[in-house]
Amino acid sequence: MPRSSLLSWKRAKRWMYWVHRWTGIALCVLFAVWFVSGVVMMYVPFPSFRADERVAVAKPIDWSQVRHGPQEVLERLGAATAPGEMRLEMTGGEPFYRIALGDEQHAFSASSGEEVHGVSQQRAMEIAEEMTGAPAESVTPVDHDQWVVTRAYARIAPFWRVRMADGAGTDIYVTQKTGEVVQNTNRTERFWNWLGAVPHWIYFEALRVYQEPWRQVVIWTSGIGIVGSILGVWLGLLRVRLKRRYASGSTSPYRGWMKWHHIAGLIGGVFVITWVFSGWLSMSPFGGLPSGDSVAKRYAGEPALRFAPVDMARLAVSAEGAREVRFVHIAGAPVILAVDGDGRKRALDGVTAAPATPSLAAIADNAGAAVRDGMLVTAQTLTEYDAYWYATGDPRRDARPLPVLRLIFDDPHATWLHIDPATGELLGQTDSGRRGYRWLFSALHSFDLPVLLKHRWLRDSLMIVLSIAGLIVSVSGVVVGWRYLRRRKPTPRPKAASPAGPGPAAAET
Repeated sequence: MPRSSLLSWKRAKRWMYWVHRWTGIALCVLFAVWFVSGVVMMYVPFPSFRADERVAVAKPIDWSQVRHGPQEVLERLGAATAPGEMRLEMTGGEPFYRIALGDEQHAFSASSGEEVHGVSQQRAMEIAEEMTGAPAESVTPVDHDQWVVTRAYARIAPFWRVRMADGAGTDIYVTQKTGEVVQNTNRTERFWNWLGAVPHWIYFEALRVYQEPWRQVVIWTSGIGIVGSILGVWLGLLRVRLKRRYASGSTSPYRGWMKWHHIAGLIGGVFVITWVFSGWLSMSPFGGLPSGDSVAKRYAGEPALRFAPVDMARLAVSAEGAREVRFVHIAGAPVILAVDGDGRKRALDGVTAAPATPSLAAIADNAGAAVRDGMLVTAQTLTEYDAYWYATGDPRRDARPLPVLRLIFDDPHATWLHIDPATGELLGQTDSGRRGYRWLFSALHSFDLPVLLKHRWLRDSLMIVLSIAGLIVSVSGVVVGWRYLRRRKPTPRPKAASPAGPGPAAAET
């Protein structure tokens, strides 16, 4: 190698060592926290109150109290556009229509037909008690706290936080405007989340309430961590000697904590990089993927501003025992989905309320109208999970039911639609970008591969072992970095000569 190239290479290595050292000193504590908290999150996710849990804890609809149909309440709302969501459910012993119109949430009593414009503290207690079966202990008004801090909650704030006397320290969050229950937590969840999701996502309320600053903090810390990790693996490989070993007989030139850092980094370094990279990618550093709302809207069709007049007497019979009734449009036609306590859905005609199971041909025609720039090339019914339609066991995600119909198109985005064959409901859509993201984030970060999801113990064991390797890398890096910083302390200067007389050095001269 020419001398100039050798000097350049040495200079580059010095810079790599310098960058790796200081990024490690800055971030190794955070990395250690990430590995420990990631294991906690495998078993205790962030609190949520998604559709599955909402339906599971709901009471069956009391049809004797339902005196007004969906078209009536929409007429009273006087909206200029069709609602994005409309459902009927029981709240505090009374049936209510829940309507989402843009960022606005509305609630109408199905008994009186009147809109709810506010919920008192006493009423919030009654709603929480009816849902949990336990007496309320206290009620606190909150705009946001650690568990209702995202933009989605900000749109529906403020809340009544009702603490239940159930022995579990359960908190029920009821919106002050509409009386809807939107979140629940208990003492155990909150404790473990302070060791899990909160530090893992840097999800502290004081920062998380500001969406973009929080996002930038996560992007920059994980981005810098990626650079430091890549340099660490590269430098670690350069220091390994497999054939001509060091004088100690070891493949590593280091001892003590530095050797632990070197060896553990070589074993788990690749996984450290992929975990940090996939976490960084989840923050959409280059912008988010297309939402796909246009396909979903075309699949729903062009609904009327008002839902069709429904035969409510027939609906009460057809939807008997349902915990929730959803009013949707498919191909422009009104459809009612009656949801049982186990999440099973029944499709009913939006006018007659008679059972309505769509044909495969009708589903294919509707899907073809939604994906305008491509042709349907494959239609398959999945009866078991695969790499793109799977269940993780994470209660934060709504269950992906089986069987499901997968329709594959040859459009420029390579669109796939997943549709419930029993109801015709569009359950999900994916394109080439989302499928790539599935591997770059989900597979790398959560190891949610089909074979590992079938054998949860194998997946958990693998993630825990690799997390321990990452923890060793991080803790050893903290120790090494601390010792380096201590060595860099400036040595005190010699004391100046005393005015009373010369110091020892002066006397010698």
